[in-house]
Amino acid sequence: MARFMFFRVIQAIATLIVLSAAVFFGTDLTGDAALAMAPGDARPEEIQQIRENLGLDRPVIVRYVDYLGGILIGDFGRSYNKRLPVAGLVLERVPNTVQLAVAALFIAVVIGIPLGILSAVRRDTILDKLGKSFAILGMSMPQFWLAIILMWIFAVELNLLPVFGKEGLDPRYFVIPAFSIAVFTMAGFMRLTRSAMLEVLDSEYVKFARIKGLAEQLVIFKHALKNAVIPVLTFGGISFAGLLNGSIVVEVIFNWPGLGLLMLEGIRTRDVPIIEATILVSGFLYIIMSTLVDIAYAYVDPRIRYG
Repeated sequence: MARFMFFRVIQAIATLIVLSAAVFFGTDLTGDAALAMAPGDARPEEIQQIRENLGLDRPVIVRYVDYLGGILIGDFGRSYNKRLPVAGLVLERVPNTVQLAVAALFIAVVIGIPLGILSAVRRDTILDKLGKSFAILGMSMPQFWLAIILMWIFAVELNLLPVFGKEGLDPRYFVIPAFSIAVFTMAGFMRLTRSAMLEVLDSEYVKFARIKGLAEQLVIFKHALKNAVIPVLTFGGISFAGLLNGSIVVEVIFNWPGLGLLMLEGIRTRDVPIIEATILVSGFLYIIMSTLVDIAYAYVDPRIRYG
């Protein structure tokens, strides 16, 4: 197990280094940041002065080595426009994005898994057909469209919920944005739980439990669900990582002060340090969650750690 964990951590570190290189050189290829920051009537020598002040006159390899060294100590540089350390700006936004992702995952689990169980137990009934239809609709529905529809219904027509920004942990501000990004994951939970439950319900030990005369609820929740939940847990971990990075559009629509909105602000103002930091932190969160899920799954399933 220690060997498996060691190699997964090494893979995660290597992936982060490759990601940092892709982000740095990718943003460098998008154009000269000094030209974007300079006024329209700036003279060449003024643009060169801006380039020197930002350190953009140095070779790109040297800048990348310095950038990588800064990342190792938590220094992402300073924002070109805000003139503040980027690390502080990112750390200020990360909790808001995590809170939104946790709320969305909670909604997806509370609704998606019970629907999957019900659909499997009531196989080929009207409930099963409605559940499968919901799953297809949820996985194909655009987040931004659903967010706008929910905003129109609950904020404009019914005037029940706020839709812009957030105030502390007031749950009213979480409902619409969290549900908007949870629907896809909710549908995934429903489909995966249904398929896993159907496979387990057809197994010999479940049939034997029924033959012994055990109550149906005990068969479903103790014997079937316990064994069907392993792939669901794996999907949950990966989905949480996706929710951390997949809420950019929703954050913009609801003016949610998270990483996605900060990334868009950086793109609009051509603030390269902010763009690089938000992309890198988002990738870091995804890689860390994926690594933790792999390690947790290896504990549950010995075939992985000994494979």
